[in-house]
Amino acid sequence: MSVDLRVNLGSLSLKNPVMPASGCFGFGREYSEYYSLSALGAVVVKATTLHPRLGNPTPRVSEVTSGMLNAIGLANPGLENVLSEELPWLARQDVPIIVNVAGDTMDDYCQVVDRICQSGLAHAIELNVSCPNVQLGGLAFGVEAAVLRNLVEAVRTVCTLPLFVKLSPNVTRIQDLAIAAASGGADGLSLINTLIGMKIDLNTRRPVLANRTGGLSGRAIKPVAVRMVHDVAKEVRLPIIGMGGIYTGHDAAEFVMAGAWAVEVGTANFTDPYACPRIIEELRSFMEAEGIKNIEEIRGSAL
Repeated sequence: MSVDLRVNLGSLSLKNPVMPASGCFGFGREYSEYYSLSALGAVVVKATTLHPRLGNPTPRVSEVTSGMLNAIGLANPGLENVLSEELPWLARQDVPIIVNVAGDTMDDYCQVVDRICQSGLAHAIELNVSCPNVQLGGLAFGVEAAVLRNLVEAVRTVCTLPLFVKLSPNVTRIQDLAIAAASGGADGLSLINTLIGMKIDLNTRRPVLANRTGGLSGRAIKPVAVRMVHDVAKEVRLPIIGMGGIYTGHDAAEFVMAGAWAVEVGTANFTDPYACPRIIEELRSFMEAEGIKNIEEIRGSAL
């Protein structure tokens, strides 16, 4: 049976619903040595900030049961390098490009998004709203609905590309943040970002990470991520990109049934460089075996 994996996230058309998650794929150069990036639905690049960032001190990554903790600190080469070196290379790979954008202030976000939209090198923007908001005393943009809505409204005035907002799970009710992003003008949502966690070294009796806490990702968070995608899909009628512990085609299908339109694959890329193309084929095989002709047939079936 012929299976159609194509999906439309509003005006953004993808040949399949699988893409690497921001921060887990760099800008694609290393993975392009293993397979053609054109096989992917899209590439979501590493978070881009206005100025280069070295990130947090080491150690900043640690393996934990069924996952990993990271406190990379948004290390990246900065906007100018991304525009002059990374995006031009990626634009030649015949794959839609989604640029993840982070910042310390509202003006940071707006400047980066404006420049990326004007460059003509990207197809969509993904706002990382789990960053410290210097203007509000360190409060993260993504944990207070009114603050998030104001940020999205400001970015919307300069963003000419489809705008996705990546939501933090470290909140009381993620639906409230999803509603705030939608009311601010978001075209879609990405969820979930990592959960805050900690690991302690029994010998030193101190946290393993120099930053003390880090973001928990991997298989351990999948049930939480599926539940949050399901909760948001029930209340917000926007395209959702689901992520969190996706390692197989069955995992991807589960997110789609929970209400996701597409998925991002993160930590799995670190242990299997072929994770994304393998998941695409596993999803295709699952659909063929179940007699499912297209993603639309199962999207939100668990709602």
